[in-house]
Amino acid sequence: MESWFLHVFNVILPVLLCAGIGYLLAIKKAPFDHAVIGSLVKNVGYPTLIISHLSSTKIELESFLSMLAASVAAIAMFGVLGLVALKFLRLPVRAFLTPLMHGNVGNIGLPITLLALGNAGMAYSMGFVVAVLVSIFTIGMWIPTGKFSLRDIMTSPIIFSVALSLILLSTGKALPTPLDKAFDILGGMSIPLMLLTLGHTLATLKIGTLSRAAVLTVLHLGMAAIIAFAVTRMFGLTGVERSAFILCCFMPSSVATYLFIEQNTPEHAPDVAGFILISTLSTIVILPLVLSFWI
Repeated sequence: MESWFLHVFNVILPVLLCAGIGYLLAIKKAPFDHAVIGSLVKNVGYPTLIISHLSSTKIELESFLSMLAASVAAIAMFGVLGLVALKFLRLPVRAFLTPLMHGNVGNIGLPITLLALGNAGMAYSMGFVVAVLVSIFTIGMWIPTGKFSLRDIMTSPIIFSVALSLILLSTGKALPTPLDKAFDILGGMSIPLMLLTLGHTLATLKIGTLSRAAVLTVLHLGMAAIIAFAVTRMFGLTGVERSAFILCCFMPSSVATYLFIEQNTPEHAPDVAGFILISTLSTIVILPLVLSFWI
């Protein structure tokens, strides 16, 4: 197990270092526009990241769609269980449901599944990544704003990027090399920008809020265990696909959800940032245990 702790720590540490740079920028009062960064990530970064990853990944369309369907079911279950739990704890749904529903399967899940399960594991994980990103930029925006918008779906660059990716997967075609390289560069900006934004926000976090963050982290891990157990049996997942799905369920809260909370319920933004921080730190212990005893 020691080797797993070391490997997982080596993946988590760069994430924490990037967030630490954002923290230092806030301490130095350097200019940092959250609205501009959020717009760049939503409209350029994540759409090109999806296309770049899926166009370069070798996976059968049927397998990808199977993982995608299981992932949608998992996100829905996180939403239902999270809603019940937040009502019981008397915490605001608009502020905390979105981060409870969506795991950080992109910048933590993909490298972990690659490390633990090889290229096949990372390929399966892309189904979970796509489901989470589409959900974050539709439902994940609607919950904090308190309104539903069909226009958001019809005009979302994320939806168009998923459609293009499915066309590429089903036809076996590839993007022209210059376009592929450009998407690879543009997609690479989204994760660092999100981590810098997280760190910048944590500079304002008050220590007293960490107790609530710890409670939410334990709640999230409990939900992950229930959902991983239920959905793997519901969809009959086996082998590498099952292992990749379980790992994705245990990912910490997504950094991308923070921007919507900050924009729409800023009074709860420090608590959400604390939850993201504690849940990310918990993976140093939790993921080696999952890898050792469940997979």
